[in-house]
Amino acid sequence: MAVLDSASSGSSAPQRGITREERKVIFASSLGTVFEWYDFYLYGSLAAIIAKHFFAGVNETTSFIFALLAFAAGFAVRPFGAIVFGRLGDMIGRKYTFLITIVIMGLSTAVVGLLPSYATIGVAAPVILITLRLLQGLALGGEYGGAATYVAEHAPKGRRGFFTAWIQTTATLGLFLSLLVILACRTLMGTEVFEAWGWRVPFLLSILLLAISVYIRMQLNESPVFMKMKAEGKASKAPLTESFARWDNLKVVIMSLLGGTAGQAVVWYTGQFYALFFLLQMLKIDPQTANLLIAGSLLIGTPFFIFFGSLSDRIGRKKIIMAGCIIAALTYFPIFKALTEYGNPDVFVAQEQNPVVVVADPGQCAFQFDPVGKAKFASSCDIAKSLLAKRAIPYTNQAAEPGSVAQVRIGERVIPSFDGSSLAAADLKTQSDAFTATMSAALKEAGYPEKADPAKIHYPMVLLLLTLLVIYVTMVYGPIAAWLVELFPARIRYTSMSLPYHIGNGWFGGFLPTVAFAMVAATGDIYYGLWYPIVIAVMTAVLGIFFLPETKDRDIS
Repeated sequence: MAVLDSASSGSSAPQRGITREERKVIFASSLGTVFEWYDFYLYGSLAAIIAKHFFAGVNETTSFIFALLAFAAGFAVRPFGAIVFGRLGDMIGRKYTFLITIVIMGLSTAVVGLLPSYATIGVAAPVILITLRLLQGLALGGEYGGAATYVAEHAPKGRRGFFTAWIQTTATLGLFLSLLVILACRTLMGTEVFEAWGWRVPFLLSILLLAISVYIRMQLNESPVFMKMKAEGKASKAPLTESFARWDNLKVVIMSLLGGTAGQAVVWYTGQFYALFFLLQMLKIDPQTANLLIAGSLLIGTPFFIFFGSLSDRIGRKKIIMAGCIIAALTYFPIFKALTEYGNPDVFVAQEQNPVVVVADPGQCAFQFDPVGKAKFASSCDIAKSLLAKRAIPYTNQAAEPGSVAQVRIGERVIPSFDGSSLAAADLKTQSDAFTATMSAALKEAGYPEKADPAKIHYPMVLLLLTLLVIYVTMVYGPIAAWLVELFPARIRYTSMSLPYHIGNGWFGGFLPTVAFAMVAATGDIYYGLWYPIVIAVMTAVLGIFFLPETKDRDIS
């Protein structure tokens, strides 16, 4: 039995058509939020290129992890944005608060397009970049709660899932828009020009999108629920205290995080961002092809946000969200292994026929993350693993005798590494080149390709698998805005729902690509990172099923 009390429920009101004013509310709120997500996700879509421009001076693995950490930095501060702007939204109104957030987001994104690279201004470049990501995160922390609350408070009873589902499409549509703009720029400019400076153009387009968003949102009226509260003098004067200093509400905040948004977040980021990173980094599929495949899956899957949002008006929010978490956790390993089989079949076959094993003294194997670019990974184990990581070759580990020189076993062939810790720079380079040549020849002979062969990619199956991952996203994400809105009282709704949403999505979800990639880098197992979303999704399903109520028939006014 749920420990959190359900509010009174009743039968859903008969459905009616959407009025002109309601269409305007949905369109204006959703379009502005699409543009804001577009701004936010440009960075994630271009992480590999940004790593080269802003995180030079460190090894390749560290550079990419740094780029992902900068991506995650925007998520880290989202809960703080939720607190700041949630409080404003509950005190001064929903409309004006998310006008402020979109201006901050648009300007921060445009400045990224003008920011000089590491080669030009040195360490100031990544520092400024991360600062801009923090501003974006603060803005997004205030945006989502405002848009979801605003739309839900305009929705008629019995249709809140359907109305708010349009807001739920905006994150995916924003990602889709960012991918389309990137593809258009890359195609028109060519890969070389795009990676040199053309990547800045999508960021600069934010100025135009900002102007459109502000104009549209200025035409909106304030939420009728908020106007009624203000007129009756019932608006909260201390939303932070009411939300988080009173146990009756705080326990709902905590459980909505652990039993709702945490699992929703990891399913979302696995199905969209981690899937893209997996295609690019693990399977070495050409960036343009990978972006097209992800964009295609988003195009096919996006209508399911509306389907599951509307379905939640009939059968409830909780059932759909929990089912999405459970199904995702049960099927991630087979789906990602199938992505390897159909996306880069040469790697899949080589892994089956000629598995790679690093036989080394565990005490000589470091986690090759170098924050300052000064560390030297010169043990025989580190040299072997570094080469395999650069080639994205999956491998397993086998412990060897302490002090022994590491070996790489590729099928039946054994290749000894070498200890470079005491070698001069010239000798280290000579031996590294020789080791690289020997390993490359052995890997090629064993069937491991440097890149995925476009002619061997099974495009329909890869698209189908990616679409399936997106449908999981729509199950957990489509109904959750309505669920969160209904869990909290109107006077502190903006503040109370924003914090668990952004801790879930900002911390549990936003750090997923970084954590998962680091787990893969540490183990050599390209699927090992999936344990992170699986464990979180299972936790959410257990807590959500037993400790959170169904809310679809609540009166939210």
